[in-house]
Amino acid sequence: MTVEMDKKVDALSQLAMNQGLFDADALDEYRHRVNEEWLPTNGGRLCAKAWTDPHFKQFLMTDGKAAAASLGFAMPEHHASLVVKENTETVHNLICCTLCSCTAYTIIGMPPGWYKNLEYRARAVREARTVLSELGLALPEAVSLKVWDTTTDTRYMVLPMRPPGTDDWTEEQLARLVSKDSMIGAARLEPPYAATARLETSHTATASLAGAPLTSARL
Repeated sequence: MTVEMDKKVDALSQLAMNQGLFDADALDEYRHRVNEEWLPTNGGRLCAKAWTDPHFKQFLMTDGKAAAASLGFAMPEHHASLVVKENTETVHNLICCTLCSCTAYTIIGMPPGWYKNLEYRARAVREARTVLSELGLALPEAVSLKVWDTTTDTRYMVLPMRPPGTDDWTEEQLARLVSKDSMIGAARLEPPYAATARLETSHTATASLAGAPLTSARL
């Protein structure tokens, strides 16, 4: 966040506490969860286990929320389901939220800035291939593209393809390969796509409906 945004957040937090909407302990707990518990490594562990355990993969694809809970990763009650969509050589999945910026945040982490941007949310459902290309992921026409719009009670996660050359890797090693971007569908982990830039740590990512490069707008 910028310094100006930090000040706005602090002012809003203080106002809410003065009104008795929540206390400092609740704010500290939320910060702890965001920084220590709701991390992309949770989703990474789900992906790694799915890559190495066919029975767990079936469980994850059938009932993602229950599969996540079996590894100790709880989801809020209002997240009624976690739907997992698997990438293949010929199918690519992309997640968006046209209404706001909802994600399965306890599993893949808090939504990155570019995901919350209105331009991404508006364009992802209409011109997803172009949007991905501008974000650094150029998919050939032979790869079909499916876009999944998050709802209030349905959250999505992409199961990326397992990168080649990792047959003898442990689940822990595999989990470290999985990025937040890849679980949203803004990146792929296998060649030749793996060389594209990661977005989740970038301060710039999306842009205008008029066709300006997505990397030109601050999010």
